[in-house]
Amino acid sequence: MATTYLISRPDAIGDVVLTLPVAGWLKQRQPGCRVVFLGRAYTAAVVAACEHVDAFVDADELRALPLAEQVARVRALALDAWLHILPDRHLARLAHQAGVPVRVGTNRRWWHWLRCNRLVNLSRKRSDLHEAELNLRLLMGVGIDHFPPLDQVPALYGLTRVAPPTASILALLGPPPAPGRLRVVLHPKSRGSGREWPLTHYAALARALHTAGHRVYLSGSEAEGELLADFRRHNAAYLTDLTGRLTLAELLTVIGATDALVAASTGPLHLAAALGSRAVGLFPPLRPMHTGRWGAVGVRATSLVTPERLSCAECVGRPAACRCLPEVGVGQVLRALEG
Repeated sequence: MATTYLISRPDAIGDVVLTLPVAGWLKQRQPGCRVVFLGRAYTAAVVAACEHVDAFVDADELRALPLAEQVARVRALALDAWLHILPDRHLARLAHQAGVPVRVGTNRRWWHWLRCNRLVNLSRKRSDLHEAELNLRLLMGVGIDHFPPLDQVPALYGLTRVAPPTASILALLGPPPAPGRLRVVLHPKSRGSGREWPLTHYAALARALHTAGHRVYLSGSEAEGELLADFRRHNAAYLTDLTGRLTLAELLTVIGATDALVAASTGPLHLAAALGSRAVGLFPPLRPMHTGRWGAVGVRATSLVTPERLSCAECVGRPAACRCLPEVGVGQVLRALEG
């Protein structure tokens, strides 16, 4: 009988994208195994697009049930192993109470010592590994001790189930640009997950791209669109506004149908990298949000950071006053897009 694994990452979009290679590596190392992914409801569309995942469990829906029903739901999955990629005290208790035979967690959480029976010696805070590599290391708890180098991780995302553009999406995108020109998505906001490039820089980039004949799109949630109201109004001549108009599944389709995306360290950046688009990420030289830990990993991904600065100590605790990220120039981003 095939082994059934549950990968637990009830987290944000980017975190989920960088966890999907765990499913891909499991499928490579143990062909025929079954992979269940436990995640937040709003990330379900990303997981559904991954060919390596066989089932999705809505962590929000699960937590809303009485504990006895949660236990029954988990037992019904007939799991052989639970991988706590994101440490969570309640889920560690749940896996233990449901009697999952193998329960894997890091040895850095005291509750894992009580609830997990396979502890992996792993410190994210002190590691120089990328987030995707750290996630893969949890597989040591199920006997896998060989891992791909970071440049081979893009082959493990498995985002092959993205829906093709519908007529309404094609209408939003408009006619294609001239031959040799690009469709570029700008995603300025990060929902607090990263330092943000100044909107003045995004405005200059939008104008430069438009002048060069590229088509430019602005993406973001409805709430982000409200934050960008002035930006949208002042730059309407240079871009097509998609904020608040796309579901996550539709955003996946749009990213797959366009050529490039520019963003800080946020979910859409990692989606673009995983889909093979030109993903240009903008990062400060500050641990733990630096490129070594969170840089976009993809065959056409580029991470830009102020090269001459080795630290960003003056900006710690002052994200709005960060003086490092603005030093990444519009010209650098243009070269990364057109190179």
